[in-house]
Amino acid sequence: MTAQTPWRGAELDLDAYLTRIGYDGERAPAEATLHALVRAHTTAIPFENLETLLGRPVPLDPESLQRKLIHSPRGGWCYENAVLFAAALERIGFDFTALAGRVTMGAAGPVEIPTRPATHALLAVRVPESEHPLIADVGFGAGPLAAYPLTERGEFALGDWRFRLERLAEGWVLHQFARDGWVDRYTFTEAPQYPIDFEVANHYVATSPHSPFTRRVFAQRFHPDAHHILDATTWTTEHPDGRAESRELEPDELPKVLADVFDIELAAADAARLVATVRD
Repeated sequence: MTAQTPWRGAELDLDAYLTRIGYDGERAPAEATLHALVRAHTTAIPFENLETLLGRPVPLDPESLQRKLIHSPRGGWCYENAVLFAAALERIGFDFTALAGRVTMGAAGPVEIPTRPATHALLAVRVPESEHPLIADVGFGAGPLAAYPLTERGEFALGDWRFRLERLAEGWVLHQFARDGWVDRYTFTEAPQYPIDFEVANHYVATSPHSPFTRRVFAQRFHPDAHHILDATTWTTEHPDGRAESRELEPDELPKVLADVFDIELAAADAARLVATVRD
């Protein structure tokens, strides 16, 4: 019997996962491998919250994650993506620690005074080639295209997308350049998180009336040159230089746009149910 590890990597069909994200490179716990895996995952698996709007739970066990994110033309939110990625890193042999972040984008007040719960998942990965841990964030829905070192620095680019990382008194804040210029993306600390911590936060995100993901459609599809966002019925496309275009959709358009733009394909019954939910 195989001993169970924290992220249950032994239960992951690694070949199927790597095929899903289009990765055929080395399977060694090295920095180049990590960057390539982050890029492949973030540009292959979309962000979406549709299960909550369809009245279904959002489990984080390996079987459920593989069925939805690997074997179906679907995506997931940060906890689903991060736990799947953690299982893959564990299976390959990476040394990493899970972390929790607070999404500050759009929040009122200074980032040093939290107004939102810690509901974002990311990983700090240690590799021999880097003096600092590398932050791997495959679940935000908007990149980055590679892991970034956990050290205070000025502006840096990952692909054509621009970021800044700054140290706070009790952690870090990541800024990104988007259609509104420079914005705070999230804060996080280096306090370790464990699968049970992600389970609790995931339950809140999936069930709380205060969670934005229980109230409206939200999906994202990230490419090296474009970031598609579906917020309720507003479809916005952002570009690395800050340009953006938006369009309002009719509820009946949602299934086709989700399939054609976001690579999220719903069964006919689910598509009809989603349209009815949005209309209501």
